Amino acid sequence: MSAPSPPAATPAAGINSARSALKFGAGQAAELWLDRRRRDRRLAELAALAREAGIPVRQVDREALDAAAGGANHQGAIAWVQGPASRPVQDLDALLAGLDHPPLLLILDGVTDPHNLGACLRSADGAGADAVVAPKDKAVGLTPVAVKVASGAAESVPFVQVTNLARTLERLKDAGVWLIGTADDAAQGLFQADLRGPIGIVLGAEGTGMRRLTREHCDLLVHLPMRGRVESLNVSVAAGVCLYEALRQREQRPA
Repeated sequence: MSAPSPPAATPAAGINSARSALKFGAGQAAELWLDRRRRDRRLAELAALAREAGIPVRQVDREALDAAAGGANHQGAIAWVQGPASRPVQDLDALLAGLDHPPLLLILDGVTDPHNLGACLRSADGAGADAVVAPKDKAVGLTPVAVKVASGAAESVPFVQVTNLARTLERLKDAGVWLIGTADDAAQGLFQADLRGPIGIVLGAEGTGMRRLTREHCDLLVHLPMRGRVESLNVSVAAGVCLYEALRQREQRPA
């Protein structure tokens, strides 16, 4: 039996990612692939969701799923999502204009590990961040692995990829967004910073941190308090700490 031809779309691999694509894909889900040898409740639920939405369901061999997933654990399911995997920088203007609260953005400068990007997207979704911004060059995009690790957050959180990050930071500052970068040598700690207003939290790449130009565009630099022997945290862990501190401050009631 010949392998099926993938549609001209992006694969959302894994049960959670496929479910999110079918439920929240804004009509962009083109096709659902399921492992023809598996018969279980979760795959049957995905098939029912797809059929309710009028999305074709194909039973395929595991080998075809493995090839399409590109190394991600697909769990027997891939939803093919049409359209670009990321949003252009122009979408930021409309996004900011449409908010009824101070924006909370996560800005990643050169994160190259898809597992880290997926984890950052997941934390961004959990903390209620309005978008994740990253450069196109020398950084990972929404690969199947990143989408899988994000567990649905790749569909729910706008991921904006930009050609020139420094220019985008200037654009955000002109829009009133306060840029707070993380740096080990910063004088001020994260918990002393006011994160309640319109902010973009900027984190650098794994190991090297922010690039010089990115750092120069930040309005404030903060460090994460470290009480143990390790000197720094993984970028996705640091993103979660920063975003949830911002959420904590924003939900805190006046005494």
